[in-house]
Amino acid sequence: MDPKQIEHLLRGVASGDLDVEHAMEELRDLPFKDLGYAHVDHHRALRVGWPEVIFGQNKRVDHLIGIVREIDSRGQRALVTRVTPEQGSALLQAFEGITYDEHSRTAVLARETKPTRGSGSICIVTAGTSDQAVAEEAAVTARAFDNEVVTLFDVGVSGLHRLLGKMDTLRAARVVIVVAGMEGALASVVGGLLPTPVIAVPTSVGYGASFGGVAALLAMLNTCAAGVTVVNIDNGFGAAYAATQINQAEEVRNAGK
Repeated sequence: MDPKQIEHLLRGVASGDLDVEHAMEELRDLPFKDLGYAHVDHHRALRVGWPEVIFGQNKRVDHLIGIVREIDSRGQRALVTRVTPEQGSALLQAFEGITYDEHSRTAVLARETKPTRGSGSICIVTAGTSDQAVAEEAAVTARAFDNEVVTLFDVGVSGLHRLLGKMDTLRAARVVIVVAGMEGALASVVGGLLPTPVIAVPTSVGYGASFGGVAALLAMLNTCAAGVTVVNIDNGFGAAYAATQINQAEEVRNAGK
C-alpha cells in the first residue's frame, strides 16, 4: 500500500464516504501479511516509496504464485526477477495480464498503467549484445517503477565512435546505467564524459580471464572516472532500483510529507 492509497483511505473516512470498519479491514494486513512461508511487506511502498520486489530464484512455484497473488490483491504492481522458464510458464497460467520475458528473466503484473515519474529519463547502455539480458532486467525494473527508459545497446569501447555518435541521448538522461562485461572499460569512458550519475553493472560475460565478471567488477571499482557507482555482477535490478531513487527522489520525498 503506497502513500496515495493511504491518503485516499483517510480522506474517505474523513468525508464520510468510507466507513471506519472498511478502512480498518483495508489496513488489517499493514505492515505485512504472514503467508506461513513468506511475510509479504505491504508497508514497503509507504516506508521507502516503492513496493516489494520478488526475487524468484529458488522459490517454489506455488510459493511464488501465492506471493504474487497477495501483492496483487493489495493493488500493488508485482515485479518478479530471476524467473525460470518453469516459473514463468506457471505465472502465465495463474494470472491474466502478467507479462513474462525469458531473456531478462522477469515477470510483471500491473493492473493499471501509471504515468511516468521522475525528473528525467534513465538511459541504459551496453558494451555488447551479450550484455543485453542484464540490461533488459534493468530496463524492465526501471519501467515497472514508472521511469522513462532509453536504451543504447552495443556501443562498447572496441568501436568508440558508436558511443560518441549517441552523446545527445546520453546527455539528456537524468541517470545512466552502464552494463559491460569483458574488461568493463565502458563505465570509465561514460563516467568521464558526463556530469550525470553513472551506475556501472559488471556482467559475467567474457573469456576465461574475466573470471565470471570479477575482472569487470574490479575494473569498475578502480575506475579513475570520479563518481561512478558500481553494483554487483549481473545485478541489473539493483542498478535500476538505485537509478530510480535518484530519478524520483524529489517526488518520493514530497509524498512522505
